[in-house]
Formats: sequence, structure tokens, C-alpha cells
Amino acid sequence: MDNRPIGLFDSGMGGLSVWQQISRALTSESLIFFGDGVRCPYGSRGKEEVLQFTVEAVERLIAEGCKLIVIACNTATAVAIVYLRANYPQIPFVGLEPAVKPAALSTKTGTVAVLATQRSLEGELFVNTSAKYADKVNIIKAVGKGFVEIVEEGREHSAEADSAVKEVVEPLIAAGADRIVLGCTHYPFLRANIERVIGDRDVKVVDSGEAVSRRVEQLLDYYHLRAAEDNIPTYKFITLGDKLYQERLERRAYGY
Repeated sequence: MDNRPIGLFDSGMGGLSVWQQISRALTSESLIFFGDGVRCPYGSRGKEEVLQFTVEAVERLIAEGCKLIVIACNTATAVAIVYLRANYPQIPFVGLEPAVKPAALSTKTGTVAVLATQRSLEGELFVNTSAKYADKVNIIKAVGKGFVEIVEEGREHSAEADSAVKEVVEPLIAAGADRIVLGCTHYPFLRANIERVIGDRDVKVVDSGEAVSRRVEQLLDYYHLRAAEDNIPTYKFITLGDKLYQERLERRAYGY
């Protein structure tokens, strides 16, 4: 039994969509969430910057005693996951990539849309995964312009958010996509907005959060890192932002 915490890192609040999945599935595990908050969004930043920021976060989570680290940021995963696994072999890492496989296997129209940041769409993980299905399905790539900022500022319920989502999503549906893959951990917080655009059309939203939680569980078992069943978990939220941002992280994590 290992009661040390699991660490999660994101550029901001988006990774809390993954935190929620893990906290629900692994009720004995303590969690430390590190949301940068100051340098977010990462999606349009240079690779060297994103790598530097991610390494700094990983060092902090290791200093906090984390036994396993989830890079709960698609952009950071795309840029840094290979480096992290090579340079921190003592730590199991779980990264995120757009859930292209389940979308490709379930599409009826043969067209799948992937909503992600520019850096994620350029990442090796996405490129390689997409290549496996490129001869079977048509994959449309789209950047969720302004989506991260809307979530960071808590404006998901605004008319502006609906408008921004409609501008990006409607052309994907018009192009025949019946699966829309959410390739950024901020985007699940806009799922209701996306589903309002979809309406009664036969289009499904695909999220990778549950798959990440299952992968964490597999690695905990593989490396014998499970917390004791009677462990009372603790949850900690850290950030480069101010106290107000930290409080907002906590409120969003708990759904209020």
C-alpha cells in the first residue's frame, strides 16, 4: 500500500475535468492538482516554453511527494511526455491525447472532428494516432478559438461562449462529422454549449477523461502503488496564481 498522493498538472483549470474523473473512480487516493494559472493558455506557445513550464510543474509535484503524475493537459502531453518519461524514470506518467480511436471506430458517417489547441494538433502523439486511422476515416482538425480563455474566466454560461462554440462546431457538423473529439481538458467544461449546437442531430461528443482514469488505475496496480482501502484521501490545490485563483480551482473541482 502506498498512501502518497497522485499529482495532476494543467496550464490552468482544464485538468480539473480529469481530476473529477479520478477522484470519483479512486476514492482512497489523495490528489494534488497543480494549475499554472499565470501562463495559461499553453496552446499557442512555443515548444521550448511549454517543455520548461511542464518540467517546472513536475519538479514541484515530485517535491510534494507524488507517486504518479498525470499530465492533465493535452498541449503539455504533446510537447513533453517523451522527455518526462526519459528523464524521470522513477515516476509513472499518464498523458492525454485526443480520443481518436474510439471516435474512428464508432463513426457512422466516416468523418471525425478533433477539437484541440494548435500545439496538440501538431504533437507527435496526435499525428501518429491519426495516421493509423487516416485511411479509414476522414479526420477534420479544428482549434477551439477562445475556448480556454472562456473556461479560465468562468464564462461558460454566457452568450459569448455559445457564440464562440457555435462558430467552431457548426462547420464541423456541416462537413459531415458525427463524432466530435474533445482534445483539450478545458473543453469538457463547454460540453453543454457544444451539445446545444448539436441539438437533435446524431452527433456524439467524445472525451478522454474516463480512459485516463482507467489508465491511472492500471498503473497503480502494475507498480503496486494503490493507497490502502481505508485511507482517508486529502486534496490539495497549488498554483502560480494568487489566492483567488487557488480558491477558484477548488470551487471548480467540487463543481460549484
